[in-house]
Amino acid sequence: MPKKSAQIKGYVKTETMLLSISLALILGFIGGVAFAVYRSGDTPQFSPARQHQAAKQIDKATESEIKALQEQVTNSPDDVEAWIRLAHLYFDTDQKEKAIKAYEKSVNLAPQKPDVWVDLGVMYRRVGKPDKAIACFDKALGIDPRHKIALFNKGVVLMHDFNNLEGAIKAWKALVAIDPEAVTPSGMQVKTLLHELEKRRP
Repeated sequence: MPKKSAQIKGYVKTETMLLSISLALILGFIGGVAFAVYRSGDTPQFSPARQHQAAKQIDKATESEIKALQEQVTNSPDDVEAWIRLAHLYFDTDQKEKAIKAYEKSVNLAPQKPDVWVDLGVMYRRVGKPDKAIACFDKALGIDPRHKIALFNKGVVLMHDFNNLEGAIKAWKALVAIDPEAVTPSGMQVKTLLHELEKRRP
């Protein structure tokens, strides 16, 4: 299994993967603050995460593990955990379409895993399909309405990709109601962000 991040907690994938967005470019204030779409994980607390990392090169060990998992899911196509692990490795090595297919297979086999829906949503956003990303985050929230990473990610995509400020504010208010100390990857508290956003409402 991948190492757990020492910083962010509460996301499906046990290793953080972020898609950075400059808040300064979106709103023209607080230069240097960055948003990210979090990959999901298995621990309960929402906290800062390290920034987006470049996709890992496929070294021999990773390539061997991918091949072994490909063989495993071929021989045992209902092995959900193998599909999830394979999807994570495709994600880590920037094989976007393969990751999506593996995550899709995972949620088809086990649709009640909100973390996997979050990871699938992150992957859809990386291939330029924010509508499908939102649908995945909503699936996760339908299973667990208190899923903090799904709420955070949904707000990012609504604001950045759909220019839906009201939708983003609603998602982040729900997050702050669950965790008043939630922060963005740069360490800015989400409640401070909400205050700044609400000042800029038309």
